[in-house]
Amino acid sequence: MSGIPIGTHDAAEAEQAVAAAVRRAPEDAALVERLGLLQLQCGKPQAARDTLLRAVELAPDSPAIRIHAAHACAVCRDTRVEDLLRPWRTWLPLEERLQLELLNLLAQLGEAEAALELLEDLVRRAPSHLVAQLLLAGAYERVNRLEDAESLLHRIVGSGAAADGRVRLEVAHQRARLASRRHEFAAARALLEQAGPRNDADYAHWFALAEACDRSGDAAAAMRALEAAHSRQLRETRLVEPGLFEPDAEILPHADDRVTETDYRSWPDLKAPDVSQSPVFVVGFPRSGTTLLEQMLDAHPRLQSMDERPFFHVLSDRLGRAGINVPRDLHKLGQEECDALRKDYLALACAGITRRRGTQLVDKNPLNMLWLPLIHRLFPKARFILALRDPRDVILSCYMQNFRVTLLAAASRSLEHLARAYVAAMASWLHHVAVFKPDVLTSRHEDLVADPAGQTRRIAAFLGLDQAESMLGFADHARGKGYIRTPSYAQVIEPINTRSVGRWQRYREYLEPALPILQPMLEHWGYAAGAPAATLQR
Repeated sequence: MSGIPIGTHDAAEAEQAVAAAVRRAPEDAALVERLGLLQLQCGKPQAARDTLLRAVELAPDSPAIRIHAAHACAVCRDTRVEDLLRPWRTWLPLEERLQLELLNLLAQLGEAEAALELLEDLVRRAPSHLVAQLLLAGAYERVNRLEDAESLLHRIVGSGAAADGRVRLEVAHQRARLASRRHEFAAARALLEQAGPRNDADYAHWFALAEACDRSGDAAAAMRALEAAHSRQLRETRLVEPGLFEPDAEILPHADDRVTETDYRSWPDLKAPDVSQSPVFVVGFPRSGTTLLEQMLDAHPRLQSMDERPFFHVLSDRLGRAGINVPRDLHKLGQEECDALRKDYLALACAGITRRRGTQLVDKNPLNMLWLPLIHRLFPKARFILALRDPRDVILSCYMQNFRVTLLAAASRSLEHLARAYVAAMASWLHHVAVFKPDVLTSRHEDLVADPAGQTRRIAAFLGLDQAESMLGFADHARGKGYIRTPSYAQVIEPINTRSVGRWQRYREYLEPALPILQPMLEHWGYAAGAPAATLQR
């Protein structure tokens, strides 16, 4: 590696030099790894991912290479992160920098307990490691250990570390988050406005400020903060998934991929699990109340949910790499292939949970509404619960979310674009429901929060369950779980309330351009003024 300007500040020059060295020694895993890291530094995440995956092929037992490849995959929202990190416990102990990178990746995967374990270990080994301490405080908040988070921040400030401007900024942001958790939104807003963003790309700051302004009743300030948040987030999203912004790009990938009744008739008749051996699927456009439903179901002794994961996206990617396009080629799947896919699904679904005997799985992922053809091919007897909420409240809530999923971040670029995404997703769902005729219960969020006892009895009856009252203890049950992998993790540990119903009306002037786009679905579901209530499935 002599002569390569690894230490230069000109990353582009270093990348060219290392790329030349890799062409001379393509089997040198360390060189290939170095090239991938430089590509990441140069803002080429997809090239970096491919390069680092090549390094993994050359050195599959290297923890550093696997962690770096997983990081690149995570930046690209590539579903191979989990496979790359699977043997992580065999790598311990790790050098501090690598352990930080690993625990961040595990946290993104929803492995909160593992990430917390690694953080606490790192703080024990390096008690003066400020980055680890600040991450640990944030992790405590994320698993609802608010007093521990507050105590750790107090110790950091008391140590004098907050004299460092960067530490002071991070402490202020975390204290603002804790203030929001206590419903002290004016205090949270003051902390955020005084601190300002951590850097120009810090869209998380602007999303947090928008929430504080919204909950303080200042709609105009909330929208100004959201404009700043989305402009910064979209810069990053364009780098990761530029195809989502092409002029001819679909509003939502797969939303226009349809199975017709003629196509469906060509599917071979296969053996499949009965309803009791199939998961219960909770679907609905994001921010429609799916997490509330999931936590209610998980509180029932005969049901068990998993952290929200894109299981069917993963399976579709695997099929795609084998030359099977979903949903166009689903008729090509025979008994052996479907049996293998169900085993793969269950392995993915159960990897992060300890299965409770005698329970039925609950799979909650809003975007599963786009995967109905694949779900129906594998679990044709499964029951579905469609979470429905006023589409105007839905798209407003989506616009206010700091989505980590690139697809949702891109869809949230404007209220009008979100409205088109909502209509596309719902049209796909309604089309495939008409084709496959699955067993679906529609649960309106407005009805659920107004009459939780009556609605949980209705849901339990649909699923053939007694003990419907157990679902009403969802808040205590969710609080005991610690980590909940959705943006609404802080809401579902609180008692049920109706404060989010009709919130869109405070933002009517900003929603005006989106309302004509939503009108067909407002009418279909009975939310349009003067529209008759739609006929709902079950």
